[in-house]
Amino acid sequence: MRPLAWLAVTCALYAAARALHRRAPSAWLSPLLVVPAGVVLLLVATGAPYPLYMRGGGWLVRLLGPTTVAFAIPLHRHAALLRRHALELAAGIVSGSAVAVASSALLSRAVGLGPVEAASLVPRSITTPFAMIVAGALGGSPVLAAVFVILTALVGIVVGPVLVRRLRLRSPLSRGALLGMGAHGAGTATALELGAVEGVVASLVMIGAALLLLLATPALRVALHAP
Repeated sequence: MRPLAWLAVTCALYAAARALHRRAPSAWLSPLLVVPAGVVLLLVATGAPYPLYMRGGGWLVRLLGPTTVAFAIPLHRHAALLRRHALELAAGIVSGSAVAVASSALLSRAVGLGPVEAASLVPRSITTPFAMIVAGALGGSPVLAAVFVILTALVGIVVGPVLVRRLRLRSPLSRGALLGMGAHGAGTATALELGAVEGVVASLVMIGAALLLLLATPALRVALHAP
């Protein structure tokens, strides 16, 4: 199969997964779960090497950057609301980012990860384009960081809605912040299904956490390589 055919197959799988998710809105049927599983099964069945797939599917990876920038549009539309709650949102971004980095470091030590793997795990709670940059700057693997980000997102979109219900979060800001911090892009998509405000807050938290981690990268590099 030609590389561009793999791009078409991926898009077709996504369209089918979206239609399935609309009919049966379950976290386990999320396109983020269904599409990668379908692609892996097709690669195994056809014996196609992953580099061949990426020659076509890589175009979708390149769209991650513009997609992240596009989140600025709803932020502009709800700027007044965000300004009113700037302090609470800033506190949530800082505390959530600190917990994410600390838990990544503790998890790395608990399972005995090497320095490259540990550096790749640190940015798991920010969106993929930023996570790959941060991981590279920390001495990790950008590709491995992308895998950790996807795994974090998968857990977030399954656990996030459950936490929203169990914690009885009624505020759109709290629901959006939880999903944006816990599952970045996938969480933002889930938050948009709850409401416009939830989606806007989730996207702000996601972008804010990514920028904060970028700024903190020099300090994190020193901490990771400290004797």
